[in-house]
Amino acid sequence: MISRTDLRGALPEDLRDVLPRADLDVEAALEKVRPICEDVRHRGVAALRELTARFEGVELESTRVPAEVITEALAKLDPRVRAALEESIRRTRLVHRDQARADVTTQVVPGGTVTERWIPVDRVGLYVPGGRAVYPSSVIMNVVPAQEAGVASLAVSSPAQREFGGWPHPSILAACALLGVDEVYAVGGAQAVAMFAYGTEECRPVAMVTGPGSIWVAAAKRLLKGRIGIDSEAGPTEIAILADATADPVHVAADLISQAEHDTIAAAVLVTDSEELAGAVERELPRQVAATKHAERITEALAGRQSGILLVDDMEAGLRVVDAYAAEHLEIQAAGAAELAARVRNAGAIFVGSYAPVSLGDYMAGSNHVLPTGGCACHSSGLSVQTFLRGVHVVDYSREALAEAAAHVCVLADTEDLPAHGAAIRARFDGEVPS
Repeated sequence: MISRTDLRGALPEDLRDVLPRADLDVEAALEKVRPICEDVRHRGVAALRELTARFEGVELESTRVPAEVITEALAKLDPRVRAALEESIRRTRLVHRDQARADVTTQVVPGGTVTERWIPVDRVGLYVPGGRAVYPSSVIMNVVPAQEAGVASLAVSSPAQREFGGWPHPSILAACALLGVDEVYAVGGAQAVAMFAYGTEECRPVAMVTGPGSIWVAAAKRLLKGRIGIDSEAGPTEIAILADATADPVHVAADLISQAEHDTIAAAVLVTDSEELAGAVERELPRQVAATKHAERITEALAGRQSGILLVDDMEAGLRVVDAYAAEHLEIQAAGAAELAARVRNAGAIFVGSYAPVSLGDYMAGSNHVLPTGGCACHSSGLSVQTFLRGVHVVDYSREALAEAAAHVCVLADTEDLPAHGAAIRARFDGEVPS
């Protein structure tokens, strides 16, 4: 059901070539999404209606969801689901509110200051997937940090659902209502990203697009990056578990399965120095998979090249492996889990011990679940308040403070063969460089 790779002995210098990873050719997808994005750019809503009919089988009258449909979705929401969403919002807001940045002014010299101001993005488009599964939790994870950053205008888009009158899933609409979001669009895939980037008759263009999605969404983000800011090119979800002999194989197997449930190309990786644990997990997986709703999908994901059990000599080697893998979600189920977690450098989010499974982070930990995938955690962060803020330096120098720096500026300008830079300084001092 899941492969095993023995990495005991000398680890390769570059581990990335031997670690399991899903095939994801965003470059190939680019050429397929390019005409879609161009169509939306030039024909707006007419293109979106035709594309939605082709891909979703839904005939839209309008791409924007009416306010009464959003209100009705909340009114009809199961009270238990509402309570869970409200608690998730509360916890997520607590964590993200503490991420707020304060402006800082530094006095460089008397009369010369630099202030770093944190300014929110003016308008953002937040994408919420709606393919194999429905993700009201992703509404929370996108909207809350944008709101806490102070974004003045935000819009949500999620694919049209034929079984729900052509609108996004009611739980997604209800989550929007709970968060006070009334601008929602029934548009999915690359065309949603293009709608946000170029604008249409019904949707004003945005400055940034965030949120996970399919390879087509990732390709559209790559294509339109520059015209819009993006959070990341999200790939298939992934979990890595670093575990030793103290780990419970039932917990480990359950957590691997929980991520494999997302998609047939979802990645589930166990890194362990215990052959006994590896064997116990291998025996446990078929038993648990057989009892799940999505057994076929999970089986394919676990058997894929992106998943596997990696045997290492010890936890030191295990740390090297998980840092090279740079997982979206990294669980540590081992003795001294907190100490090991403190040494990890590359992960989207780290879950410490047996009672912090990824499922908790998906919904209720307060952390964000929109995280870097495909090894991007070695250079990128998950979604946060900072995603929606821009640091702007404000330079304020008096005449005296400029005079003190003038000679140095002129020397460096001459060194770089940019004499007009120096001339701009001298123009303020009657053509001379203050001494």
